[in-house]
Amino acid sequence: MNSKQSRRSFLKETAFGGALLGLSARSHRAIFGAEPPSERVRVGMIGVGNQGGPKNNMKYFLRNIVALCDLDATYLAEAGAFLQSQANLTATATDDYRRLLDAKDIDAVVVTVPDQWHATMSIEACQAGKDVYCEKPLTLVVNEGRPMIDAARKHGRVVQTGTMQRSGVEFKLAVDLVQTGVVGKVSAVNVTLPSPNWIARAGKPVPDSAPPEGFDYNRWLGPAPYRPYNKNHVHYLFRFYWDYSGGQQTNFGAHHLDIAQWGLGMDDSGPVSVEGSAVFNPDGWYETPDTTDIKYTYASGVVMTCRQKLNTKSTDQGTEFIGDKGSLFVYRGGIKASTPELLSGVEIPKIVSSQANQAHVDNFFDCVKSRAKPAADIEIGHRSATVCHLGNIAVRTNKKIAWDPKTETIVGDAEASKWLTKEYRKPWKLG
Repeated sequence: MNSKQSRRSFLKETAFGGALLGLSARSHRAIFGAEPPSERVRVGMIGVGNQGGPKNNMKYFLRNIVALCDLDATYLAEAGAFLQSQANLTATATDDYRRLLDAKDIDAVVVTVPDQWHATMSIEACQAGKDVYCEKPLTLVVNEGRPMIDAARKHGRVVQTGTMQRSGVEFKLAVDLVQTGVVGKVSAVNVTLPSPNWIARAGKPVPDSAPPEGFDYNRWLGPAPYRPYNKNHVHYLFRFYWDYSGGQQTNFGAHHLDIAQWGLGMDDSGPVSVEGSAVFNPDGWYETPDTTDIKYTYASGVVMTCRQKLNTKSTDQGTEFIGDKGSLFVYRGGIKASTPELLSGVEIPKIVSSQANQAHVDNFFDCVKSRAKPAADIEIGHRSATVCHLGNIAVRTNKKIAWDPKTETIVGDAEASKWLTKEYRKPWKLG
């Protein structure tokens, strides 16, 4: 199916509960009203399983949801039931995201799908006049980012990257402390990421098979290369295969490397060189690394080391800024200092679970109404994703990468530069 073809020519419809699909703009208004975004930001959810589903993004967008989209009929039904039980709402439901882009009564879409789809869906949403909340990492490869930014700017759209730590009180405080000199002049940053949880989720490899009924696997692949269906390669587990994602480097790295970029004042820039090593699953059960040790060097001389480690506790995963006065480590739930004196007089806020998620969504809604740039604007999301991708390029090529953050190019290595982009499976195209 070509995403460039008319959206209206693909209106395959399904239903759950009493919700009727194929609502026209007129009937949609009759059900939901025609409130402008200033009164109610009406949201279409693209992808309602796992991160996009009832346990995650749906909770935070709950009372704004007017449409649901997924290629898995089971996820779609579960999402509809959740919406009904938790908010007493029904919503248009479809397996074709383009119906959401066509709907005149949808103000914004939430893109929570495998990474190979982020760029195409976000660009098309901007072209359709929708604001976008796109899950992290923003891109699958570096060179998708600039066209996404261009589309957002050209069409005047608000695009929030789902790096919700940007809205977390502990992370905002830590960055403020670093930037106001609590640790002194920063010379180094340490970022710690977890190892893959593929085995915990999948158990062991299984043979390829036919896709289950109710799951459109070909469209799930979209622009990614064709390969036979395997249940241990899709849904949550997609993130450990290069065609769809970048492992924990782009999963948790999109969060913790993003905080490093923020703290260093590099939201519009990045490192100038990257090198590293990785250890992979010896049996090839999944493709992305088990462990990594990656060194980023910035023009200022700051060296950032990003390590993906086995068996790390959540409180060990985060970002540490090291200066000539001491160090500060921030993680989900708190801040640790190398000496108590560094935090003398600093009031550490009480950290409430999921506070950052709701605050990040609320920031998006505020910006949809005000048209201001959000906390994790698309440019920020692109720059942080680029740092993640460069680390993967370094360990996959076993090369030291010279990076020009102004031109966003790899310097002096045409072979390594090929990793900045990816060929789309026909007939899909970027934008």
